Amino acid sequence: MCKIIAIANQKGGVAKTTTTSNLGIGLARRGKKVLLLDADAQGSLTASLGFREPDRLEKTLATVMTNIINEEEMEPEYGILKHEEGIDLMPGNIELSGLEVSLVNVMSRELVLRAYIETVRDRYDYILVDCMPSLGMITINVFVCADSILIPVQAAYLPVKGLEQLIKTIGKVKQQINPKLTIEGILLTMVDSRTNYARDISALLTENYGDKVRIFENRIPLSVRAAEISAEGVSIYLHDPKGKVADAYRSLTEEVLGNE
Repeated sequence: MCKIIAIANQKGGVAKTTTTSNLGIGLARRGKKVLLLDADAQGSLTASLGFREPDRLEKTLATVMTNIINEEEMEPEYGILKHEEGIDLMPGNIELSGLEVSLVNVMSRELVLRAYIETVRDRYDYILVDCMPSLGMITINVFVCADSILIPVQAAYLPVKGLEQLIKTIGKVKQQINPKLTIEGILLTMVDSRTNYARDISALLTENYGDKVRIFENRIPLSVRAAEISAEGVSIYLHDPKGKVADAYRSLTEEVLGNE
């Protein structure tokens, strides 16, 4: 059984991409077959895994979804890139922005990505999707085919308050199109554990959402080393294997495996 996890938050800069790549590679290191999908027009996940110019790639998630809309045949391997750390990647780039606009006129527009996922899901144990920082049509497509949504939240007041809209949208998709959709959990990121502020935010999160949603025990610490990895094209496990961020992502991987 393949599990599809969307990593989503309509706010940018909360470590969605870092979480997608390091959780994905963490699962691969535990022997799982993993596909990462870059569903963000900025192509950050693609670039951070070492594929430096996403906009020059000819086969991406946008071309795959266009092929689905046009009912064109594709091999299951179509467009998939291999990464040295044992994961597969379906890259994303700026063409997703154009696709977002054109989806408005497509029949069953919320189901396009699901049609693609159905063709590849039996090849993987996990498919992780890095969503764009918006709640537009591409993100809705991701929610429709996901089993669960992992929400990274920066340890600051405004991002925590902004969760309300995201949780409402997830509820609507669950009610109307994807009844199996759940929230995998809320993950606090960029936590500066030296401050009382981080503890206050954690308490606020538990108070507002703790009874409805799982809050991961693991927190991802604020770290310069984590910021460097996107320039290296490798995971935190290779870049800084003994560091606190690598430890945090290893522990997060165990928590997600425990959810199976």
